[in-house]
Amino acid sequence: MVQDARLFLTDLFAAATAAADPRETLFQHLPPLPKGRTVVIGAGKAAASMAQAVEENWKGPLEGLVITRYEHGLPLKKIKVVEAGHPVPDKEGAEAANDILRSLEGLTEDDLVLCLISGGGSSLLAKPGDGITLEEKKAVTKALLASGANITEMNTLRKHLSAIKGGRLAVAAYPAKVVTLMISDVPGDDPAVIASGPTVPDATTSADARAVLEKYNIDIPPSIDAYLNSPASKTPEPDHPAFANAQSIMIATPQASLRAAADLAGSNGITPIILGDSIEGEARDVASVMAAIARQVKLYDQPAAKPCVLISGGETTVTVKANDGDTGRGGRNCEFLLALALHLNGLGGVYALACDTDGIDGTEDNAGAIITPDTLKRASEAGLNAKEYLARHDSYCLFDALGDLIKTGPTRTNVNDFRAILIL
Repeated sequence: MVQDARLFLTDLFAAATAAADPRETLFQHLPPLPKGRTVVIGAGKAAASMAQAVEENWKGPLEGLVITRYEHGLPLKKIKVVEAGHPVPDKEGAEAANDILRSLEGLTEDDLVLCLISGGGSSLLAKPGDGITLEEKKAVTKALLASGANITEMNTLRKHLSAIKGGRLAVAAYPAKVVTLMISDVPGDDPAVIASGPTVPDATTSADARAVLEKYNIDIPPSIDAYLNSPASKTPEPDHPAFANAQSIMIATPQASLRAAADLAGSNGITPIILGDSIEGEARDVASVMAAIARQVKLYDQPAAKPCVLISGGETTVTVKANDGDTGRGGRNCEFLLALALHLNGLGGVYALACDTDGIDGTEDNAGAIITPDTLKRASEAGLNAKEYLARHDSYCLFDALGDLIKTGPTRTNVNDFRAILIL
C-alpha cells in the first residue's frame, strides 16, 4: 500500500524513464560489423546517450557525428556530439546537418551507416530546402508551435521544407547499408514521423504540407510558397533503391515505459489502468476527460476499484491564441495538471503527476509537476488565483510558488509525456 503518494508517483515516472534508457536497451539491437567503415550519425534528445551506448558495445572502428539538444550532450571518444536548438532550429543544428551529409559522401555498399534517431530530431537536424533561409524556417516553426498543431502535422510540413528529412538522409547514404535505431515519441510509433523520418519512405505529399499551413492559417514567405510548388519539396519515392538497403529498429517505445510503470504500481498493491500511449489533444481538454474518469473511480469504483492509478502517454498541445494577452511560463504537462486540479476541485484522495520523459516540459527547466488534493487550497492561501494562471498559460510559475515542480535535469531519452493519476 502507498504510504507517500508523492514518492509513489515520482517512482512510477522514474521507472517509465528507465525503461527508455538507450544505455539499457540499445546494445541488443546492434547489427553485425560491416566489411567496410561504420559511420554513426543521428539526431534527437537521446542522441548522445544512444551514441554512448554504441561506443560502449561496438567491437570495431567507429566514426561519426550526432546532434542533440543543448545540455543533453555527453563527452564521447569516437563520435562527435553537437548541441543545437530545440524546439526552434538554429545555426548550430544547420551546420551540423551539413557535416552529417558530408560524412556520407563516398560510401560504398561495404559500409554501414548506423543512424540514431529520437524525438526532437526534426528541429535539431535542420537543413532547409534550397531557397529557404534558416530564419524563415524558424518563423514557421514558432508559428506551428503556437498553433496547436499535433506532431504528425508539424512533421509533415517539416519533411517538405527540408533537404535532409523525409527519407532524404537514406538517399544521401546510398549505396551503404543504413540501420536506424529509433526511440519513439510519436503516436503509433510511426518511423516516418519520428524526427520527420530522415531514413524512411514518406507517404505524405507537398499538398499535405500546404494543407497544414492552411488549417492553422499560418502565413509563409514567398520562398516557402515557391518551394512547396516546386519538385524539390517532393520527398523521395518509396521505391528508391536506398530504402531497400535500409532497416529501422525500435529500441524504446511509450508503451514499454507505461508497462514498466504499471508493473511497479501492481507490485505496490495499486491496480494500474493504462489508458493509452498515444493520447493527443489540447492539454486542458485532456485534463477534463481525465478528471471525469478519476471522479468515476473515486465515487463508484468504475472502471476499477480504488486504490488504482490511471497511466497514460502521448503528447498534448497548448494553443496560444492572439487574445490570450501576455502569456506566462509553462509546458503542456504543467498546463494539463493545473487544468486537472481545477476540474477535480479538491477531490479527496486524488494525486497526479505529469512529466516529459526527456526531463524538459516545453522550454522550461522542469520535467513537469505534481498535484495533490490541497493544491488549490494552498494556492489560494498563497494569494494565487489558479484560474488566472491557467488563462495566461502560467502554470510553471504557480507550481514553482507551491514547490510542486519536478526537476530531473535532462534524462537523455524521450518517449514523450508520462501521466499518472493516483486514486486512493
